[in-house]
Amino acid sequence: MDDMIPKHWSEAPPSDAGESRARQVAALCRRDEDGRPRILLITSRETRRWILPKGWPMPGRSDGEAALTEAWEEAGVRGRLESPEPVGRFSYEKRMKDGSSRVVETQVFAVRVSELAEDYPEAGQRRRKWVSPEKAARMVEEEPLRDLLATL
Repeated sequence: MDDMIPKHWSEAPPSDAGESRARQVAALCRRDEDGRPRILLITSRETRRWILPKGWPMPGRSDGEAALTEAWEEAGVRGRLESPEPVGRFSYEKRMKDGSSRVVETQVFAVRVSELAEDYPEAGQRRRKWVSPEKAARMVEEEPLRDLLATL
């Protein structure tokens, strides 16, 4: 997410010593409709491409808890982690505000959605869409994320 400090940095936080890639967490928000799995995609705020809710790790929270927080702030999702362990990982090249880019390793946590709120912190800044895992894989731009979604 472009503005996390946990919620106010405009660039990626510094990497840990010796770490060559920045790290983010993402929420793979899921529910069933008529017995079929659905994935929630949202648009990024600046480029409007389809993505998973994601952001930087947060001090004092596990990576899964940070992913749940991102799901709430960016998509209005209330739910629970399906597991404290990530269901997958993908890397992508994050475009920074200064025009540079940085490789970001993203851990993906499955979230079982129990509620989708209309009023949430980034309401009006993003679009949301429930789609099949196959359609989600076609909609996202990052090839490693496509591959992860295609395995669901």
